[in-house]
Amino acid sequence: MTIPFRATVALCSAVVAGCAGAPAAPAAPGASGGSDYVVATLKPTRGNTAAGTLWFAQDGADVVVRGRITGLVPNQEHGFHVHEKGDCSSDDATSAGGHLNPDGKRHGPPNGEHHAGDLPAIKADANGVALVRARVAGTLLGAGAEDIAGKAIVVHAASDDYTTQPTGNSGARIACGVVGIASGRDATGSAVPIPKDL
Repeated sequence: MTIPFRATVALCSAVVAGCAGAPAAPAAPGASGGSDYVVATLKPTRGNTAAGTLWFAQDGADVVVRGRITGLVPNQEHGFHVHEKGDCSSDDATSAGGHLNPDGKRHGPPNGEHHAGDLPAIKADANGVALVRARVAGTLLGAGAEDIAGKAIVVHAASDDYTTQPTGNSGARIACGVVGIASGRDATGSAVPIPKDL
């Protein structure tokens, strides 16, 4: 996993139930039996309850993202992005900086022009739980400014309109986690196995 990341979100991403006309949901990270995946453990920001775990793995020219996020607003869509700094230390996650955008591209939807931090939105079910199943074109680890590993993943309070620049007007940051760089581990170095149901 050492190819520079060309972070664009593929049209064939699948989130929760999937998108119409998209290919089958991506295979789970590490599905080939190996442990070649890294992990982001999301924790709530001040006054929020959103939390979860995401697993990222290389699958050819793409990065597969799978996971589960709880504590969301039931039946609501939430913005979901890669942010430029691997720092979730502030209680509102502003320490993570803005969206990852080293090429200065416009914010946009997965099927249009967009910058490296744009990911498909997630939608909570009636219990406030979102299953994340997405495919991101590019690579996970490398030497480039667009690499996902080591950066922050942020969940926002509102849906992403994919129009408002530069963030999509998706509101406050309700959860934040840094993507690990060591195989099978999160940013703290803790080993986090992939659940069999993902």
